[in-house]
Amino acid sequence: MSAYILRRLLLMIPTLLGILLINFVVIQFAPGGPVEQIIAQLTDAGSATDRFSGGGSDAGGPAAAPGAESQYRGAQGLDPEFIKELERQFGFDKPPAERFVQMVWNYARFDLGESYFRSISVIDLILEKMPVSISLGLWTTLLSYLVSIPLGIRKAVRDGTPFDAWTSAVVIVGYAIPGFLFAVILLIFFAGGSYVQWFPLRGLTSDDWDQLSLAGKVLDYLWHITLPVTAMTISGFATLTLLTKNSFLDEIRKQYVVTARAKGLSERQVLYGHVFRNAMLIVIAGFPGAFVSIFFTGAFVIEIVFSLDGLGLLGFESVVNRDYPVVFGTLYLFSLMGMFVKLISDLTYVWIDPRIDFESRET
Repeated sequence: MSAYILRRLLLMIPTLLGILLINFVVIQFAPGGPVEQIIAQLTDAGSATDRFSGGGSDAGGPAAAPGAESQYRGAQGLDPEFIKELERQFGFDKPPAERFVQMVWNYARFDLGESYFRSISVIDLILEKMPVSISLGLWTTLLSYLVSIPLGIRKAVRDGTPFDAWTSAVVIVGYAIPGFLFAVILLIFFAGGSYVQWFPLRGLTSDDWDQLSLAGKVLDYLWHITLPVTAMTISGFATLTLLTKNSFLDEIRKQYVVTARAKGLSERQVLYGHVFRNAMLIVIAGFPGAFVSIFFTGAFVIEIVFSLDGLGLLGFESVVNRDYPVVFGTLYLFSLMGMFVKLISDLTYVWIDPRIDFESRET
């Protein structure tokens, strides 16, 4: 197992390099870098993206070089030396290859740099926003498992009955409708959109949060988080429910279940004493991956819809503002965490079921 873990850890290095390189190259062709953003503010001449002509941009902004100030259409009337100074401050006076190598070297030391427009390090900014996203991810994962596992077991036991049919219809609807659409529907119906205003429209706390008692803070937090978590849970439990059902159906049809029933064991003893442990292997082992999936993808749109100041909203704003240190810093950390969690998921399979052997498997 140690050899397998070592191979997986070593494979993370080229994978991370590939992710960073591909995104670095893509950014070369994205107009409207931070220099254009500043020029737009200084000249008040419209969108920086519309003024951008020709020349490429790099992972830190436009591919500017001495004498390249003519690339900025909005720069007329500004001192060329001032443009060069802007490029130097953002690090755009260096060749793209040199900037990429420097970025990789800094990231290897977990030096993610500083945000262009927030005057705070990327690490501190991520740590500041992370509690909101973790909160959403944990509540959503917990509720998804609490709903999906009992429902999946019930559907397996009553397979083919009317209960199985109508719950499958509900599950399919939940799977088919995107989470952001559920979020909008919840806002319209329950947050003062067109009907009642039982829940707040945005944020995770009220304005008078600091003046509330401990119990009041807990209730206020739960009040604010109800709609976002509901939107994420409704659209996220379908896959887990069907996975649980199919796992139980596969186990129920095996010979050891027939033998257990022949010994006179009750259906409950067979189900929870024999079938449950084997059927839940894949469900339990997939918990780390499920949490990360919700944490990194599911919360993104929900944070934007409900104006929650988490990592999803941070990533969206950093892309819009061309805050490249934040964009690439979050990409690096999220990719690294995703690969580690995938490794943990594989190891969880082995821990739950010793029959699984990754040592003999090609990575």
